[in-house]
Amino acid sequence: MKKWAIIFVVMLLFTVILTVLLYYICNIQVPLKSYTNEDFGIETYVSSHDEDSDGIDDQTDFYQSVLKYLEKKPKYKSEYYKGGYPTGEYGVCTDVIVVSALDAGYDFRKLVNEDILSRKSDYNIEVADIDIDFRRAKNLKIYLDKYAVSVTTDISKYEEWQAGDIVVFKGHIGVISQKRNKNGIPYLLHHANPFQTEYEEAGGLERLQKDIVGHYRLS
Repeated sequence: MKKWAIIFVVMLLFTVILTVLLYYICNIQVPLKSYTNEDFGIETYVSSHDEDSDGIDDQTDFYQSVLKYLEKKPKYKSEYYKGGYPTGEYGVCTDVIVVSALDAGYDFRKLVNEDILSRKSDYNIEVADIDIDFRRAKNLKIYLDKYAVSVTTDISKYEEWQAGDIVVFKGHIGVISQKRNKNGIPYLLHHANPFQTEYEEAGGLERLQKDIVGHYRLS
């Protein structure tokens, strides 16, 4: 093989590897045309409940709070906070959920702690810690399994995935976006790693679909 051909192949492989790394690690994406429920004739889900009585239904309230939280572009770092909720510029995947839910009237710090104390064996926790237990994805799943509205985990039933839905993966958690791809699959709002630059991932739900263990609505 000629030298220029070898160089070309190496450069091509390097480009492919770099693209994959940027996609999976940094979440950098090529801008794509996005769609909404209206484009697919899907009725937008509106909750019949308003936990904080602010005139905004829970589904909408929670989703708007998620967008507001992610607009701050928190840096990924796991820290322990006295008082539970993050107070600085850092956060992890669960903080997208708990901080936004608090703004919609759901204090997961208190709610999860009360549930743990009432059924420790279900959580497999001997000593409860109110300031950290609610910021673990596995604990949120156990709580949501009992108190939230469970929805399908099959992403091919894309009409059943709505903005503001919470999706739990193995060791991770995120929120469904109002944006959809050309096939109707919604984007994923999540905070995955320290290298992340975009918090709304077009192919996130498809990429992680084998790890989905739960899909919920607060009410």
